[in-house]
This record gives sequence, C-alpha cells and structure tokens, in this order.
Amino acid sequence: MNDAMQWLGEITGLEGWTVAVFLIVFLALLVDFFQRRLAKRLKRAVEATENLWDDAAFYAASRPISLFIWVIGVTLAAQFVPYTADAEVLAPDNVARIRQVGLLISLAWFLLRLATAVEANFKRRARDKDEAVDETTVQAIGRLTRIAIIVTVALVIMDTLGFSISGLLAAGGIGGIAIGLAAKDLLANFFGGLTVYMDRPFSVGDWIRSPDRSIEGVVENIGWRQTTIRTFDRRPLYVPNATFTTITVENPSRMTHRRIYETVGIRYDDVGVMEPIVDAVRRMLIEHTDIDDDQTLMVHFNAFGPSSVDFFLYCFTYTTDWQTYHAIKQDVLLRIAKIVAEHGAEIAYPTTTVHLHGDPRFAGAPPADEAQK
Repeated sequence: MNDAMQWLGEITGLEGWTVAVFLIVFLALLVDFFQRRLAKRLKRAVEATENLWDDAAFYAASRPISLFIWVIGVTLAAQFVPYTADAEVLAPDNVARIRQVGLLISLAWFLLRLATAVEANFKRRARDKDEAVDETTVQAIGRLTRIAIIVTVALVIMDTLGFSISGLLAAGGIGGIAIGLAAKDLLANFFGGLTVYMDRPFSVGDWIRSPDRSIEGVVENIGWRQTTIRTFDRRPLYVPNATFTTITVENPSRMTHRRIYETVGIRYDDVGVMEPIVDAVRRMLIEHTDIDDDQTLMVHFNAFGPSSVDFFLYCFTYTTDWQTYHAIKQDVLLRIAKIVAEHGAEIAYPTTTVHLHGDPRFAGAPPADEAQK
C-alpha cells in the first residue's frame, strides 16, 4: 500500500495519501452516481409489478444505500490520512468505530423505512381489495417495531463506542423515576394510548361520542399521546389518550341495527279507527323489506294527548348507515301517513276548542234579541 502511494506521489507530484484519498472519494461518488441511475430504471420495473413487497424493499433501500456507500468510502479514505496525536479521530480504532456506527445507522434507516412501507402497503392492499384490516392494530405494530429498531440500534451503537450498557440501564432506572414524576401527564397519555390499542374500544374510521364530554366525530388517527377526531363540522379535535381511561365512550359504528321510535297522533274524531290503523301499520312494518322483524317490533295506541290520540311505533332497520337509515325512515313515515288517510282519518296538529255557555256579550254591546231588532 505504501509503495502504491509513493508511486502515485511521484507521478502527480503530490503527497501520495492525498491522491489516494481523492481517488477513493471520487470512486465513491461514481458508485453512488451509477447506483442512483440504476435505481431509477429499477423503480419503473418494480412499480410495474403487482407485488407490493418489492416496492417496500426498494423504497426502504433507496436512500440508506447512498449513506452506506459514503460511509465505506469516507472511512476507507480516512485510513490513508497520516495519523498524528492532534487528529485523534483519525486513529485506526476510531475510524473503525465510525465505520461501524455509520453502517448501523444505515441499517437502522433501512429497517425503519421498510417498517413504514410495509405498514402503508397493508393499508393500501386492504383498500384496493376491500379487505377487512384493523388499521389501529397495523399502526400499533408498526410503531412498536420502529421503537424496537431505534432502541436496539442505539444500544448497539453505545456498546460500539465503548459505553457500558449495564451502567446505562442502572442509571436509567434511577433517572426513570425522576422522569416519570416530571412527565406523569405524558406517561398517562402514553399508557392511555396503549390501553386503547389493547382494549380496542374504537378503531381508525369509527364514529365515536362520549356522553361525559363534548366529544363526537370520526377517529382519524390514534397516536401514542393523543387521538385525532374529525367532528361532523369538519373540525379536528385532539383528545389526550389519558382522557379515554376516565370517560365513557360510545361507539355507534359498531351498532348492529338502527332504531325507529316515533309517536303519531290522530284527531279525537278518528279514535274509532285507531285499532285498524294500528294493525295496518304493524303489518306494513312486518312486510317492509328494510325492517328486521326478528328484533323488537311494537305498534300500540299509547296516550290521550292534549289535542290528539297517539300511537307509537318501535322497530329496527337492517342497515346501520346513517343516510340509508333516514331514507328508510322517510319511507316508513310516508306509508303511515297513507294508511291514516286510507282509513278516513287525519294526522292531528295542535288545536284549541273553546266551549261558550250562555249568551256571550262584549262590553257595551246590546243583548242578542235587541241587536236583531
């Protein structure tokens, strides 16, 4: 190696090691340049396939491979630089450690990007093929995987740099108590998010609401610290995860049916046809294709109201979709109005009847018999 450096120095008139460093760095530049050109061509071929996993691997390796090339190139070039006491970093052992740390960072970067790409591919394949995939579980596994990668690589790097891992763990146990006291709210939110992931009271895409708090909307994201909910007026609502451990959460998205519960009033003059109207409405609901007659289904005369005689209907639809439910409810109510009309009755509205006894007279008005004269 020294003979080659002397030969290069004699040819160029420069220090042999400077020429060697230049050539190695230039070679690393060329390798990185050609691998980028090759990657562009491979990208078209990878995207043309239907397999999503080669896309994930290609995406994960596209950038870390450049870091890998430059780590190898720079540390190899550093070995040719003359070592002096003033440049401790260029000591052979230190250069070897820098190379190992750089390669570990490249590997960690690749694994993190791979985990992210695999998580995205799971969601994309579920959407494309209309498969039932729990996005909340996929996100949780992806985040735990990334945390495990970061922690593992960080410990290996510390061991490579000469730090005592056992000492760090012991110090971490003592420092963890202080950190826990100082960041109890942050930890409460973290464990609240962990509880949500384990118990799964709701998932991404669910409509939830809380009778204890003014919380209602569609879950967009479940993070480690907070959950993002999109309200029905399209505003984002950020709820700390610790909140879900102390409140009641209702998840209407997991209902099996939707209920129709309405009261209909007819005139007192039509009370004689109340029974046939109620029977006809009951038959209509039983025969309705969108009403589940295996669930509770009731139609009964209910009350003598202030201005009407009332009956109620109580039944459940097959659908749980909000828009479809209202279309079915509209159809049911229109059919009831038609049944009432077919029986010669009318749906009542608030009225007041005043009964006057004797001869009503206004102030200053003559009696009725005198007025007639």
